[in-house]
Amino acid sequence: MRIVFLGDIVGKSGREAVKNYITNNREKFHFDFIIVNGENAAHGFGITKKICDELFSIGVGVITMGNHTFDQKDDLQIFETEKRLLRPLNYPKGTPGQGYLITEHSSGKKIMIINLIGRIGMEQNDDPFFTAYEFLNAYKLGVNVDVIFIDFHAEMTAEKTALARYLDGKISGIVGTHTHVPTADLQILDKGTGYLSDCGMCGDYNSVIGMEEDGPIKRFTQKIHARAKLIPAANETTVCGVVMDIDNNGLCCNIQTIRVGGFLKEQKDCVS
Repeated sequence: MRIVFLGDIVGKSGREAVKNYITNNREKFHFDFIIVNGENAAHGFGITKKICDELFSIGVGVITMGNHTFDQKDDLQIFETEKRLLRPLNYPKGTPGQGYLITEHSSGKKIMIINLIGRIGMEQNDDPFFTAYEFLNAYKLGVNVDVIFIDFHAEMTAEKTALARYLDGKISGIVGTHTHVPTADLQILDKGTGYLSDCGMCGDYNSVIGMEEDGPIKRFTQKIHARAKLIPAANETTVCGVVMDIDNNGLCCNIQTIRVGGFLKEQKDCVS
């Protein structure tokens, strides 16, 4: 089974690039199930029902979120009605929505998607390690689910790597989001779990993590954050993510990065 996961979609240009990529490649590369992180999809902050519907209409199976989950407050109700839209599982009890989904593929295989959020450098959340450990006691690869994939939305690579190794062999794959910068540690861990610390964003890399540079620079150099608006950059967009092949045991047998667009343009060699 081939699972595709695309990183944080930033703004309208990111949405359009993702829609074009999926439309042009879903059948060509035999994508069985597509997951995207949509926490920055609505002008950089949160998501709306309209955006969800657009993504589902082109074949996205699940949308995961992160620290901007509820930024679009007018659409809070969609987390209670749309089961394919996930918020982090380790948000406090009583938070609207759900943090996982089990869905059945046309082949009959059951796919579980889990959304988790880190605690280091983020707002206070429940422990992702304890949450994952307790939750997965009820679900076993090859027993009651065939694939388990986790989007771990976290700041620090150490926290991401530690959780991946903590769950190695119990899940099919775990990929990090949130930093918007793709890392180079793509691997299959010792017990068969596919891993990447951060798959990067689907957005304009001629920016400050997807935002026009003026706002972020002012925030770092001045103490007037309210006047330093963050506006998604909207020039040439790169689609970043991973594709994982999952074997009959529910473990990762192949993992590759997806990086398509302006970010991959050949650079001139300036070293003489």
